[in-house]
Amino acid sequence: MGKTEWYLEYEIQRNRPGLLGDISSLLGMLSINIITINGVEDSKRGMLLLTRKDEQITRLKSILKTMDTINVTKIRKPKLMDRLAVRHGRYIHSDNDDKKTFHFVRSELGLLVDFMAELYKKDGHKLIGIRGMPRVGKTESIVAASVCANKRWLFVSSTLLKQTVRNQLIKDEYNDDNIYIIDGIVSTRRASEKHWELVREVMRLPATKVVEHPDIFVQQTEYKLDDFDYIIELRTEEGEEIRYDPIEKSEFNQNNGFSMFDF
Repeated sequence: MGKTEWYLEYEIQRNRPGLLGDISSLLGMLSINIITINGVEDSKRGMLLLTRKDEQITRLKSILKTMDTINVTKIRKPKLMDRLAVRHGRYIHSDNDDKKTFHFVRSELGLLVDFMAELYKKDGHKLIGIRGMPRVGKTESIVAASVCANKRWLFVSSTLLKQTVRNQLIKDEYNDDNIYIIDGIVSTRRASEKHWELVREVMRLPATKVVEHPDIFVQQTEYKLDDFDYIIELRTEEGEEIRYDPIEKSEFNQNNGFSMFDF
């Protein structure tokens, strides 16, 4: 039987010297290897484990239930969120009702880039929307995640350097492995019909598309927020309101010049 990864997370009920050592020794006696360990949030600790038999986990569960110093909160095959939690020491927060919307603040850009890179690595069509005020790091995070995932990124529309509105792609730019980036404000305010023909063509590709300002994007198109697989909200700090009037004014007028792709 091959090796299997598991995620163990527990909350410390009564902290005392040697607690981690006791748990590590228990895992060793059960021949369970520890791949990674880290503190998660405040009083929790997460571990990625490696086993050869599921019976090892069954025995571990029964023993951990008898320990009054910890409370096991998760023991399961690791999900993406579990791996990121161990790697960064914190969980990605999502809406309670809308499980596809995830929240980040600017101090968590490293976690955001890691999260998006993992999404990019999955094959096939993915539509990702990202909300946020100007200069909070939206485009930079999208590009950095592309680098981490070893993917090529292409701007269909953007304000990163100058206002870019593309009407066509060259042959080499059609690749299911590429990351296509669309600025919802630029496309809806500056675009010609040729640009929208290109947008619809890109949207049909079995590749990853990232749309900045998805709420503006869906206002004047046939697309809906339900079409998005993931929505990311990036704020400067917790509680910041994402407003679209100042975003439109700032990003639409920021670079009034044309880029080389406008014509």
